[in-house]
Amino acid sequence: MSTAGTGTEAVRTVLITGTGGAGRTTVAAATALAAAGTGARVLLLGTDRDDTLGAALGLATGAIPGDPRAPLEAAPGLWVARVDAADDFRRELVALQERAGTALDLLGATPLDADELTELPGSEPFALLRALRTAAADAASYDLIVVDMPPTHSALAALALPAQLRRYLRRLLPPERQAARSLRPMLAQLAGVPMPAQWLYETAARWEAELAATQAVLESPALAVRLVVEPGQGAAEALRTARLGLALHGLALDAVVANRVLPTASADPWLAALSAEQQTHLKEVHANAHLCEVRELSHLGHAPRGPQELALLAHAPVPEASVAAHTVEDRLAEDGVLVWHLPLPGATKQELGLVRRGDELVLTVGRFRRLLSLPSALRRCTVSGAALTEGVLRVRFTPDPGLWPQGR
Repeated sequence: MSTAGTGTEAVRTVLITGTGGAGRTTVAAATALAAAGTGARVLLLGTDRDDTLGAALGLATGAIPGDPRAPLEAAPGLWVARVDAADDFRRELVALQERAGTALDLLGATPLDADELTELPGSEPFALLRALRTAAADAASYDLIVVDMPPTHSALAALALPAQLRRYLRRLLPPERQAARSLRPMLAQLAGVPMPAQWLYETAARWEAELAATQAVLESPALAVRLVVEPGQGAAEALRTARLGLALHGLALDAVVANRVLPTASADPWLAALSAEQQTHLKEVHANAHLCEVRELSHLGHAPRGPQELALLAHAPVPEASVAAHTVEDRLAEDGVLVWHLPLPGATKQELGLVRRGDELVLTVGRFRRLLSLPSALRRCTVSGAALTEGVLRVRFTPDPGLWPQGR
């Protein structure tokens, strides 16, 4: 049992994603049940609009609530809920209208009622991140949170969202330009009405605080990401893409689950041929896993349903999470440079792009892009070269004589 109840440690969290149809919901349910079987208090969150999680757990259709704040106890030590993006959207928009009531009155706007609201496209990742942040903050209730994430490309986009939105907020409403906000209450008193600008900056500050809290959950050492693949054409490439996208955002896979592995000893020529093809792709997965553990789950011959069948696929306990750390190496004495180490497992030189933009480094790897804020020491340097070796991008920085402290 962990020390979750003490409130001194973050709740262990494992995010399970994978290619579409690979069985990530089944693996998530099996992982949660196995952990609950060890005595841990586990929250299992589903993100699928369909009741796939309930089907895997053998629950009646519609039994799993759509409000993560009021989960259903599906088994001893296991609570389960689905993230309802539509309900989350309505709840958040109504709350936003209530906070902005005075400003809306000034504009002559008519608030929308909850029963006339329908969610907008793109609301799913926001609902997921809110549910994850809320659950992770409840350290007194759970020892482990297991999240059945969307497919890999959608999961990676959601994980990158808090940092991206925080950057946009800082650019559109820079904190240094908010210095005059202390005058706004006085101006509001003189005018007799609250100033819209005051509400705008207060809203931005609230969003910044929520995004920072969400980003802290995602960057916590207590969080792990697990990838589910079915051995077949494209499995190794799916693994490479997932590792690369996660590493770009400072995360790493803790394990790869090869699901629905067929038996290798079969007298049936057709089944033996399928198994042989699977084994070929499975070797590619092992070769591309690098330091990740690869777990093989046998094909049961049908879709697993209920605790007894899920127990056949369980792997417990959940291993410790790993982080793809960005570190700065001081080689000033030897070579006169500082070297920024950026882990990019599986990257190739052909798909790399690197641009210095002020105090940021624009890093492009294939279809992924991230703007990295430079550590303070590197901001006083110029980029003097870069090399990709053994899955790590090493960017060399040479101190700028006009900015670097004298005597260094």
